[in-house]
Order: sequence, then C-alpha cells, then structure tokens
Amino acid sequence: MTDITLLDGGMGQELVRRAGDAPTNLWSTQVMIDHPGLVQQIHADYFAAGATVATTNTYAVHHDRLKGTAFEDQFDTLLSAAVAEAQAAVAAHGSGRIAGSLGPLIASFRPDVHPAYDIAKPLYAEVAQKIAPACDIIICETVASLAHARAAMDGALEAGKPVWLSITVDDTDGTRLRSGEPVGGILPIASEGAAAILVNCSAPEAIHASLAILSRGSLPCGAYANGFEKISADFLKDKPTVDALTSRDLSPADYAAHAMRWIDAGATIVGGCCEVGPAHIRALAQAITDAGHTIV
Repeated sequence: MTDITLLDGGMGQELVRRAGDAPTNLWSTQVMIDHPGLVQQIHADYFAAGATVATTNTYAVHHDRLKGTAFEDQFDTLLSAAVAEAQAAVAAHGSGRIAGSLGPLIASFRPDVHPAYDIAKPLYAEVAQKIAPACDIIICETVASLAHARAAMDGALEAGKPVWLSITVDDTDGTRLRSGEPVGGILPIASEGAAAILVNCSAPEAIHASLAILSRGSLPCGAYANGFEKISADFLKDKPTVDALTSRDLSPADYAAHAMRWIDAGATIVGGCCEVGPAHIRALAQAITDAGHTIV
C-alpha cells in the first residue's frame, strides 16, 4: 500500500461561508481581517478531519490585490497573520506540516493578465521568502499557464524550501491548462526544481485526464479539486467576487470516490480546494485508510 499526504480543503470559501459576510474582491483576506481566529479554527477542523497539512491563508496576499484598498500598506502584517494562524493550529493539534500558499498575481484563471517573467518572479519570491521561515513547503497554486509556472516556481525556489507546483486545467479538457497549453508542457519546467506537481481548483472529472499525463513524469503528483459548477465568465472579469461562482452538488462520498481514482492513477498527495470542506476531507481520510493506505 501507499503513503498518502492528505492536504486540507478549501480555505477561502469556508471562511466566507462561516463568516456570513458579503463577499469582497479581497475574498479570504477580508474575512481574516474582520474575523481574527477563524482561519485557525478552520485549520483545526481540517486537522480533526484527518488532514496532515495546513495551507496558509496567503493565496490572495499580493501587492497588486491590495493596491487601492484600505490594506495596501499591510502586506507584511497580513502575511504574518495568516502564517501565525496556521502555526497556532499546528501547535494545538500537536503535529502537521505547513504549506505556504503562493496564489497567482493579479487574478486567478487569467493567464492573459499574468505579468512578464521579470516582473512576476521577484514578486513571487518576495512572498515566498517572507512566509518560508514558518513553512515546510511552498505551494504555487492555481498555475494557469507555462509562463506562470516558470515565474512562480523560480521565485518560490529562492526561499529555500521544497516547492510544489500546482496547475489548474480546463474544466472540460483536463489535458490542457487554463491557457489552452498542453498539460504535458509543465513537466520539463517542474523537473527543474519542483518537489511535486499537482492539479488544483479544477473540476474533479477533468483531473483524471491531467493525472494520466503528470504521472508519466518523475515527480510525486497529486490533486485537489474544487466544487464549483464551472469558472464563470463573470469571475473572469476584473476584480471579481466569489458570488460570481456557483457551487455544485458534490457530496463528501462523491468527492472521496474521485480522489481515490486519483490515488489509483498514482497520486500520492490529495486534498480539496474551493467548496471542499472538512466533511469531504473526513470522508476522504476514511476512504484512504479503508483502502489500506497510510496517511502521512
């Protein structure tokens, strides 16, 4: 049987749901500001469900996302707050690793607006270096193009921690990135420094085709899907809010069944992304152990 790393589930949507506040374009960052301690509680709930990794709520903490808001000058403070909540959850749980989340610059799922390499790499490096002292891993999330992959990975590597590179794929064609480029193009980039390669924030059905490609490489691979119906056109506009997206009917048992297929295809790192909560992770943990695998 296989050792499986069980990631946590989505943070942003879980924060918005629990807070009950109207969504803003600062998304999970806004909720963390308005409701101190809620991030730690969600981390704790994922640990209780069986996860062994807490992913920091730093996905959307970038200078470009804070620009023009009341928090423009609180970049360092917000990064520190997110990391501290993850550290507190690990300490309370008594075990667990911390993955420092490095989300896309400017916007998710928008390879058309991603900055050029010479601009993007130092921005990714800045975030990675600030959060790295508290992290075991840096995870470049929702990577939508090959150019995005190169800049994010190279920037993250400057922090001196293992880097996991996580792509996002077309919801109806898991062989292609959101940019339309072939998923296979990520393998030579990842081989130059990543410690693992994953797929995240994509439809679970699409991920099966992605992993068939990624598993041909030499790196550990894995996946953590979202529970949206689709990435809507309204969410691809400038400064969107999450109410432009609709959750689908994805039960914990259904999600676990998808993830077990990923494991059967060679995935050794699984978890959940947006709209995948503690109940889904608990069902997945049970399915993993029932299949005779070991959660590490």
